[in-house]
Amino acid sequence: MAQNVTDLFSTVPSGTILDATIGGGGHSYEILKSRNDLDVIGIDQDSEALIAAEAKLADFAARVTLCHGRFDDLADIVSGAGKQKISGVLFDLGVSSYQLDNSQRGFSFRNDGPLDMRMNKDSKITAQNLVNESTVEELAYLFQRYGDERYSKRIAHAIVAKRPVESTKLLAEIIRDAIPARSKRSPGHPARRSFQALRIAVNCELEILESSVHQAIDLLEIGGRGVVLSYHSGEDKIVKRLLRELAGLNNSNSKYHPEIKQTAKIRLLARKAERASNNESSKNPRSSSALLRKFEKVGEG
Repeated sequence: MAQNVTDLFSTVPSGTILDATIGGGGHSYEILKSRNDLDVIGIDQDSEALIAAEAKLADFAARVTLCHGRFDDLADIVSGAGKQKISGVLFDLGVSSYQLDNSQRGFSFRNDGPLDMRMNKDSKITAQNLVNESTVEELAYLFQRYGDERYSKRIAHAIVAKRPVESTKLLAEIIRDAIPARSKRSPGHPARRSFQALRIAVNCELEILESSVHQAIDLLEIGGRGVVLSYHSGEDKIVKRLLRELAGLNNSNSKYHPEIKQTAKIRLLARKAERASNNESSKNPRSSSALLRKFEKVGEG
């Protein structure tokens, strides 16, 4: 959904765009190409992704600052780059195509590799740790909570019965065999939700999301804009609730209590999440699950 993102930032004030999840640099490339009065601060906890982004953005090197870190540290990172305010912020959540294509990173159920899934290789917990050391109950909760997997208990029991599990290929086969035959006729690989859940758990993705979006909105100047691309219902629920609250749309007033008045910090640029077009989904299957929410800063709250 690169064009949607580029269009969103076409009218923001001159200044800095914060790409909080720069990955391979695809979105930032389009933003920098579209306007020569914008620079980019790109954050990623994956050092290999930063190398890829540096190569992708080489033509704009003078307008790019790349930083290794998690996006829940974005306020300190922006300050360290000498910026007080930003004109825009982008969160493209989840795993990048760069990470999926590298089988040794362990993110993909389609290619065999080690059960890793760490975005930051310095992290101690891997998917292999979770798969082989968690109880049946813990695994079932993980698959249901982070993957919306309806057969979470069946999958958890099957994994525990086959341990140790040390490769993505074996794990994908166990999950496939654990799911009823009728469900295998649904679109997509049977292991996709479970792999997503493991990745989210390994990288604590939901736990850091809300504070990160708060930080980013505080840094936006008035008239600045933000966009969040999520690929999982748990992510989108957090983003939707938070943005509605900051737009002053989630006040739960009662006739028995004084009216709650909240000054809006942002204005939603669309009430519902946008989805990729059928044409884009056919060209880029990953975009088919994307939910895009966008907003504009209107006040300091």
